Amino acid sequence: MSRYTADSRDRVRDAVDMVALVSSKVELTRRGHDSYFGCCPFHDERTPSFHVRPDEKHYHCFGCSESGDPFTFVMATEGLDFKGALEALADRFGVKLETEEETPEAAAARNRRERLYRLLDRAATYYERYLWEAREAADVRAYLLGRGLAQETLREFRVGYAPRSWDRITLGSKQAGYTDEELIAAGLAQPKRDRPTELRDRFYGRVMFPTSDARGRVRGFGARQMEDGRGPKYLNTAEGELYHKREVLYGITIARPVAAKAGRMVLAEGYTDVIALHQAGVRNAVGIMGTSLTREQVGELVRSVKVLELCLDADSAGQEAMVRASHLCADSGLELRVVPLPPGSDPGDLIQSEGPAALRDRVATSVPFVVFLVDRILEQADLSDAEGKDRAIAELRPALAPVPASVLRDDLIRRTAGRLGLTEARLVTLLGEAGQTMSLGSIGTAGTGTDTSASGPSRVASPPAASAGPQSERSFLAMCLTAPDLGAVALAKLDPDALFTDDAMLRAARYLKEADLSEPLRDVPEEDAELTDVISGLVSRAGRGRTVTGDQLEHARLLLERERLSREITYQREHGGAGAFELARELQAVLEDMGRVGSRIEKPV
Repeated sequence: MSRYTADSRDRVRDAVDMVALVSSKVELTRRGHDSYFGCCPFHDERTPSFHVRPDEKHYHCFGCSESGDPFTFVMATEGLDFKGALEALADRFGVKLETEEETPEAAAARNRRERLYRLLDRAATYYERYLWEAREAADVRAYLLGRGLAQETLREFRVGYAPRSWDRITLGSKQAGYTDEELIAAGLAQPKRDRPTELRDRFYGRVMFPTSDARGRVRGFGARQMEDGRGPKYLNTAEGELYHKREVLYGITIARPVAAKAGRMVLAEGYTDVIALHQAGVRNAVGIMGTSLTREQVGELVRSVKVLELCLDADSAGQEAMVRASHLCADSGLELRVVPLPPGSDPGDLIQSEGPAALRDRVATSVPFVVFLVDRILEQADLSDAEGKDRAIAELRPALAPVPASVLRDDLIRRTAGRLGLTEARLVTLLGEAGQTMSLGSIGTAGTGTDTSASGPSRVASPPAASAGPQSERSFLAMCLTAPDLGAVALAKLDPDALFTDDAMLRAARYLKEADLSEPLRDVPEEDAELTDVISGLVSRAGRGRTVTGDQLEHARLLLERERLSREITYQREHGGAGAFELARELQAVLEDMGRVGSRIEKPV
């Protein structure tokens, strides 16, 4: 894959209006020349400690130590990787990106993709205009508005209508210079059955829902039939060069920035469900366009959020989908929660019957997945005799086993014992010991992502919400690159395996510990694209014109040490270890060191 030139990256960075960029997420107040302050978007605070220097294209939070440049800001707030952040900023600030040593074949492939993207965007614009302007679409407009969906929201999602004619898109696109092959590759046309050498539109007489990627580029369409007996109810763009249904999350373009800031995403089934949620003010909602979540979609979600709230239809298919989602999300680091909807309803139904506020309230009162699972087991069980209760307990045992001693577990035991007509003590005996505590990513108990099945606290797939986690790890490594001499000394003194929990940051720390920090990319193996991307992101995060003092670097290292001790204390307490007290004393010493170092670091005035 071609890489963008360093000059392209520099031109994007120079073009960014840092105040405009950050102001899209943070309300900034000017305090002197080249100095703005606001409340940090990376942790909760009431007193602004988030400092932006527009001329330097740099931000730093004096509260959580998060810092970086325009690229890291977009990566952190919108859940994009470095390449995605670079492309997004280039689009936003009108910079044309150039690639390094692009072969003629690669250039041709890139130009082809760009033409296909333009073709799809052109089609989306046509369908949208046809929905709102054509007399033929009057009944479709009435149908959509009758479902309680506002025109403003439908326009935001670029909902459109494909006319009943079989050749509008085909003829119009060919007149605009697009070829038959491009129309087929984009999924907009297909050969006629009786005359294979001629094309017809793939979509006609259907409501059109454009599906876009995180950058807002249309990749394909989902289309709903409006007339019975004319093909399947829903028809998607055929799998091709740009469109892969398993990767698509409907509404991701709009939802991702909001979700990345909130740390959570709401997952619905269909197109109108997502639109209804957004209209109700739930702006971090996406759709899977069916009832089956895929691994590719989970991978996309993990890059943006830590909490996934399932708002699937409250019918048997929707409940089965939630159970499948829990298996698919196991070990992903996602905390699963369930939005309780009235039996047999979906988000759109709820808005129509009870209004937007009711839907918002349902989302706000989502429950951990384990609560949903226990209730479902009990509802489906035959509790009229002893054998039915035994079968229910057998199903409950693996569901409750991963839940550690907590108020949540006590509440589940109490409720379950009442349903089974047993005492709590007897139910605990029948359930048996919980056994080794597993990762709770798939059952949705908040604040627990540590794998404690080994003899000690291990690295986590997703750090607890109270921890800065990978953010602090990434910030420390970037600071080491900003001040290579100080960074080399700091890295030489620490054990990456003890302090780093994120796999990518751990690999980077191991590599940088042995590397020349003044040229960190020089010795990265060419075939290791993942490590190259991580180190490139850290180099970009290090920024230009920044200075890092020894105190700032030490404060960042102490932050990692504080998190390590907190993890070990939690492990010792959960497993009855005798070392928690001594670890607490170490933690107190680290906190005192942080206070002394922090007092020497310049504070905002």
